[in-house]
Amino acid sequence: MKVNVLIYEDNESLRNSLIVLLSREKGFHIVGDYRECTDLENHLLHLNPDIILMDIDLPDINGIDGVKKIRTINTTIPVLMLTVFDDTSSVYDALYAGANGYLLKKYISTRLVTSINDVLEGGSPMSPAIARMIVDGIKHKGPQKSASDYNLTSREIDVLVSLAKGNSYKMVADDLTISLDTVRTHIKHVYEKLHVQSQGEAISKALREGLIE
Repeated sequence: MKVNVLIYEDNESLRNSLIVLLSREKGFHIVGDYRECTDLENHLLHLNPDIILMDIDLPDINGIDGVKKIRTINTTIPVLMLTVFDDTSSVYDALYAGANGYLLKKYISTRLVTSINDVLEGGSPMSPAIARMIVDGIKHKGPQKSASDYNLTSREIDVLVSLAKGNSYKMVADDLTISLDTVRTHIKHVYEKLHVQSQGEAISKALREGLIE
């Protein structure tokens, strides 16, 4: 079964390049490509995408607000941000809004397919530089709390730490020597305890409040 991909990118040349690149891969099917996300709710309802590629700098509604809107409709569909912006605020805002990964456009030709697969497997792909920037920029920026404030177990913290490194669910399972189903169970409990709806939001909150480093 092919992965249904929905694309939001206002640069027509780049949007066409994304379509060509993914069309060459056997496992992907483009269900829609648009220069803006103003009709996002209708697209989600009728196109049934498995993953969304979202540019940040879109006309009318920017990509970050687009992700926020997606999360009010669907809390689980993966969203991979595609952007030229690598500043701390853009990365943080995108992930905290509910994005699952963050890929700079200069890496699209070499890392897009891998990043999509990582997101679909439960990972949060981003370049090492961006991952380091997130850790440096987010942690210890808000009121500090401890794992006990959220009743997080030591194992749930271990899972969060592994995810913050950009690991997929499978990689987390291998890293902690637990099953994939156990990882998913821990993630579900983490979401419930932190009152979040996405991996990016969970990692951002954990870093910001000093739950992980």
